[in-house]
This record gives sequence, C-alpha cells and structure tokens, in this order.
Amino acid sequence: MFPSVSELQNLLAQPRQIFITTHHKPDADALGSSLAWATYLKKKGHSVTVVTPSDYPAFLNWMQGNDEVVIYDPRQNDRQVRDLVNRAELLFCLDFNCLGRINELGEYVRQAPGTKVLIDHHQRPENFADVSFSDPKAAATAELIFEIIRALGDQDLIDQGMGEALYAGIMTDTGSFRHPSTSRNVHLIIAELLSANIDLASVHRRIYDSHSEIRLRFLGYILKDKLVVNREFNTAYIAVTKEELREYESKTGDTEGLVNYALSIEGIVLAAVFIDRGSAVKISFRSVGDFSVADFSRNHFEGGGHHNASGGVSNESLDKTVARFLSVLPQYQAQLVSTPTTPVAVAPPVA
Repeated sequence: MFPSVSELQNLLAQPRQIFITTHHKPDADALGSSLAWATYLKKKGHSVTVVTPSDYPAFLNWMQGNDEVVIYDPRQNDRQVRDLVNRAELLFCLDFNCLGRINELGEYVRQAPGTKVLIDHHQRPENFADVSFSDPKAAATAELIFEIIRALGDQDLIDQGMGEALYAGIMTDTGSFRHPSTSRNVHLIIAELLSANIDLASVHRRIYDSHSEIRLRFLGYILKDKLVVNREFNTAYIAVTKEELREYESKTGDTEGLVNYALSIEGIVLAAVFIDRGSAVKISFRSVGDFSVADFSRNHFEGGGHHNASGGVSNESLDKTVARFLSVLPQYQAQLVSTPTTPVAVAPPVA
C-alpha cells in the first residue's frame, strides 16, 4: 500500500529531532493523527514536538499529548516555532495538501532544511514534500497513520490513548461512519483499535456531547433565523456575521457542523456555510452524490478538499461573498437538479 515505507523506515532508523504540524483550526482527524503519530515516534526514541498553526476546539483537549502541543501565535512564539522548524531533521505534515493550509508556518516549512514527509488524504496535493503518503481514497489521515504504523511492524505499540485519538479522527471524518468513504478497511481498523481497549462511547460523548448552553442557543438561532433554502438549485446555505459570533460568545469549534444541518434537509444537494472572521470569510461546502464541492470550491473560492466535503475562503465582504455564490449557481443547475439525494443524518461537529 505504501511504497515509501522502507524509505520512512530508513529515516527513522536512529533518533531524530521531529516537527509535526497540521492544518489551521485542527479538527479531530488533524489533531488525533498528529498526537497519535507523535506518541508512536516518542516510543521509538525520537524527540517530537507538535505545533498547530492555530488553536482548536476545547472538545479535543482530552487527547493524549494535548498538554504538550505548541499553538503557534506569530505575536508570542514566532522565534520559538521558527527554531523548532529549522532544527527539525524530519518535518511531518499531516492532514493538509498544501502549505497554504498552515498559514505563516507554510513558508517556514517550505524553507526548512529537514526532510519533509506528507501524510494526507486530500485531493491534488501540492508538490512540497520529499516523501509522500497521499491517498485521497482514505477516509481519514488517522486511517493512514494506523496503516503506516502497522506497515512498520509496530501495531502492538498502539496504546489506548493513541487508539482513541485515531478512532476520533476516523469517526469524525466519516461522519460517524456514514460517508461513502467508510470502507471495509475502515471497519477492520476500528476492530483492531478495539484491541487497544479504546472506549468508543467515551470518545463519542467527549466530541459530540460537550457543548455549552450558549452554543446550543447559537445553534437554535442559526437554524431559526439564518438558514436559507433555495429549492430552484437544491441548495441550502447559512451566513454568519462577526457580530453574531460576538453576541453568542462563539469559541473555536462552535460553528463546526452547521453545514451538516443544511445538508440534512431532504432534497438538498449542495450546502454551504459562510463565516465572517473579520480578516476573511471562511466557507464550508458539503454535497451529496456526484456533485463535487472540491471542484466547486476550487473554481470559485480558492478552496479544495474532498468530493463531498471541502472548504474555501473569500476576501470580499460577507454579503458580496454570498452574492457571488448565488451568482454562480445557475452554471450548475443541471447537476444540482439531476443529482439523486437521500436523507443525510446530522453528525456535528465535523468541520
């Protein structure tokens, strides 16, 4: 499965200084993959630091190794992080396909003297890594991490904490095992993780059942007053202003999963959520069937990702961004109207 495993084995043959990073606003797959991989590498005698390019949701703080994560802030620890990047003999880039996904860290990693290793499951990876484990057919980067550890002959090193981090990544990126990417191999991996005594119910509860009261009130407001359904194009969307985020004391992770509610409406083929972050409008797209939001976001919103799940960004105002979105829908009317749909179960908070 991995033609580069022998090369990776050689790279890890002696203790190394290792830097691990993942994408901006890490989700369960990004953080879970990074922390499980970090724990594995430490068990093999390496010196490892995980650096995230931004903060991440509090509902992920339970993961083993979370307390050692360095959250990059250019105003506070730029020199420290730059030193970590430059000293690293190996730099692992997990769950992102281009250096733009890690903000300012992108140029630091690009110019770093160490060997760069990509482990990712997104489409069309940028050619920046020296060694690449890229498989868009994989359900999650956590699936790839498990496969690599197994290919290295070290599956027995996967302990409960590592197993639960990997399970969280696979569970969320498959929408609780409902997305088409949920393959036979995914279920076999989960069966193997059960051998590490992972607590499935506890992982699910900590991710999906740990919301604050104000987050639920925010969700109620969004669904009541902000959800727009356009039956002409089988499309639903939500636009959230920065004032609304402030009013409901929105924290990192509070807007995750909103797009799934829009997609859960019967007959909807394309769903979008637009979040005004002040510096830019962040966009999440979801679709069902043959309609590719990876292509849609790449063509119109500087984005990309997976066939049925992708993201984008706009430097225009929120109103202008939504207007541009609506203006391009007629180009896709034939696809949006002809795509068969089935009801989609809501599984927040998948980003």
